[in-house]
Amino acid sequence: MTVSIAPEFATRVKRNEPMSRHTSWHVGGPAEVFFNPRDRSDLAAFLKTLPPDVPVHWIGLGSNLLVRDGGIQGVVISTIGTLDRLERLSQTSVYCEAGVACARLSKQCVKWGLGPAEFFAGIPGTLGGALAMNAGAFGGETWAQVIDVLTMDRQGREQRRTANEYQVGYRTVTGPMQDEWFIGARLKFEHKPGINEAKVRELLEKRKATQPIGEWSCGSVFTNPPGDHAARLVEASGLKGYRVGDASVSEKHANFIINHGNATSDDLEQLINHVRATVERDHGIRLVPEFRVLGN
Repeated sequence: MTVSIAPEFATRVKRNEPMSRHTSWHVGGPAEVFFNPRDRSDLAAFLKTLPPDVPVHWIGLGSNLLVRDGGIQGVVISTIGTLDRLERLSQTSVYCEAGVACARLSKQCVKWGLGPAEFFAGIPGTLGGALAMNAGAFGGETWAQVIDVLTMDRQGREQRRTANEYQVGYRTVTGPMQDEWFIGARLKFEHKPGINEAKVRELLEKRKATQPIGEWSCGSVFTNPPGDHAARLVEASGLKGYRVGDASVSEKHANFIINHGNATSDDLEQLINHVRATVERDHGIRLVPEFRVLGN
């Protein structure tokens, strides 16, 4: 059944938008409806008009996301170029909206002399995605910095929630309500006048030396099992370079899977399933995917 869109938004949505244009793996079939709001009030007005049974999905920079070749039913909302407010509230706190790239957040906090914020430079997504999965890098994690969050529900209503209303773990976040999405957060830092961009550059150079930056990937594919590293297990199973179609396990870092240009979602999924089955057979550990799967 076709999703009906209110007349005031009908000319602004895209129908059957290829998701391969919006994901860092560069794969994915069409989104039934794709919408990029102008701002928070525009987003609220749009959500209010949607029928209650229409699925709503969110996308930022499209990292940590595998969209299947059959595409996505319902509505995809993109926060890119919108929900991009970033401001300093006090000597140690910052307000950041969900569409802000984590790299931008890191850079600005360093300019303000606030830390620990350098680790955000290693997260290849937006704050919205980082909040949804407690993303981390270089030993830091998103929710360690959260004071409270601003959410929006299907009726376009905003709600401020404190950090302790959420169950937060390693790459997992469970909130008090379904169909309530992050649109911003207040973050706490320490005043660190000595902090500078050289430290961030050093971390990024280290990342570049050990990870396949610049190639089509989703970032880390699997979470690290307790006391071990997914990359070590995949490499120990002899899977570096293993290929399905135009997708392969990175030779540089075994917890990255690369689309060399013409891989399909199915290629990626088959490869991921093979890696999981092989590591489980060899090491008795079932690797947990860090990315989300959307679509059919």
